[in-house]
Amino acid sequence: MIRIIPSADRYHYRNEWLSTYWHFSFDHYYDPENVNFGPLRVFNDDVVQPASGFPMHGHREMEILTYVLEGQLEHRDSTGGHGLIGAGEVQRMSAGTGIRHSEKNPSAGAPVHLLQMWIEPAQRGLAPSYEQRAFTPAERTGRLLPVASGQGIDGAMRIHQDATLYVSRLEEGTHATHALGASRKGYLFVVNGQLDVNGRQLSQGDQARIENEAELRLQAPETAEFVLIDLPGK
Repeated sequence: MIRIIPSADRYHYRNEWLSTYWHFSFDHYYDPENVNFGPLRVFNDDVVQPASGFPMHGHREMEILTYVLEGQLEHRDSTGGHGLIGAGEVQRMSAGTGIRHSEKNPSAGAPVHLLQMWIEPAQRGLAPSYEQRAFTPAERTGRLLPVASGQGIDGAMRIHQDATLYVSRLEEGTHATHALGASRKGYLFVVNGQLDVNGRQLSQGDQARIENEAELRLQAPETAEFVLIDLPGK
């Protein structure tokens, strides 16, 4: 079963420095029918204006993945961590027993566009930690590139859940496949372009919530960039 949610149906919030689309209930937006998809609890598509951002705030018991699409994001946290996340980079932060962090756009003139995903951990009470890695367009072109996983995949950052985040770029006329397994869920988001999944078409900003599909056949009628999260079925 593939449930497609068009871009226009996402919840949109805007203020003087942030334009964001929330895929699930978040902050003041609450829909009891749209709280999570398996352990995936948050999927936010954010554009942050220059010299603005999220002030220091706290998290607990959550695996937080940040994927920067354009621009740079400055990270600071209560463990002493500080750095810049650039376009094509992914940060993994395990909030564990508690961590405070801020995320700001350090640019004086350019916005930053990022995706942030929260996944509930399978294990609680972990020490807070984070890491980040850069992934080139070449690495993700023509394949599903695993960038964070709890399945022991070589080259992927480790998260504490039986899930894997893939990023990909398929050029026009090319395809890829993914063995999802009937007992698992898939969450697909099209960053740009057009993508067909098992014959169903998605465009920029669309999402697909997938269940009971043993294999995903991904085809690009035009060049497309997307993320896929392979999740446990329960």
